[in-house]
Amino acid sequence: MIRAATRAELRDAVGAARAAGHRIAFVPTMGALHEGHLSLIDRARDAAGFVVLSVFVNPLQFGPAEDFAAYPRDLETDAALAAARGANLLFAPDNGEIYPRGKPVVMIEAPGLDGKLCGAYRPGHFRGVLTVVAKLFHLVSPDLAVFGRKDLQQLVMIRQMARDLDFPIEILAAPIVREPDGLALSSRNLHLTPEQRTEAALLSESLRRAQAAFAGGETSSSALAVIVTATLALGAAIRPQYVEVVREHTLERVETAGPGDVIAIAAYVGRTRLIDNHTLE
Repeated sequence: MIRAATRAELRDAVGAARAAGHRIAFVPTMGALHEGHLSLIDRARDAAGFVVLSVFVNPLQFGPAEDFAAYPRDLETDAALAAARGANLLFAPDNGEIYPRGKPVVMIEAPGLDGKLCGAYRPGHFRGVLTVVAKLFHLVSPDLAVFGRKDLQQLVMIRQMARDLDFPIEILAAPIVREPDGLALSSRNLHLTPEQRTEAALLSESLRRAQAAFAGGETSSSALAVIVTATLALGAAIRPQYVEVVREHTLERVETAGPGDVIAIAAYVGRTRLIDNHTLE
């Protein structure tokens, strides 16, 4: 696996891959890789001959009270995992390489989407996400990019950005990867105590119960939300932030749920904020 830390090294490696006739797939991450990230590499390898994985902890998407300094960083472990999974190039720039002139003056916003779900509680977060992803798209110039469905709002907004700004990039979605007890994989799971980790499985359990109710004929979004909230209340360490039923591609709230709509949740388990979602079937 090739390793690049600068724009020039990235450009040379991607150029050589294109000259060899490869399509370029891109998987942007903030590191602390787990099986969820590695599944994105698998999806990328299925779709293209050359896979670029980036590891960059983006300061623009962290709020002043959030965990930028505490975000786990272990580049050597990440590199070993990525190489073993078949990534061809690891791009691991420092902050100065991505933001050589400091914080950008021009940033990308999506006013119709960034105030929904997580955006309502993390002002500026998605502006930082869209800005760094746009910069990485320009630097890597991939044919396709892969994002996970666990971060559904991010996926929806990046797809919209690609359409609205005419990025010639296909955006692929990969399914949520879960632990045996159902907990969605997340780098933040490392912050959970053993007791909190046990209770965190209630997030996916709450979605399972709501799905069972929907399959049984319950279509009221408020009733489905009550099922989720009641299940989360079984965990002493869990504090729900939101439970919403939304249209998948617009994130608009719905009163009557139908197949293809999504139940999205965010909750604190202790001091750790986790998200999850489920598409109703």
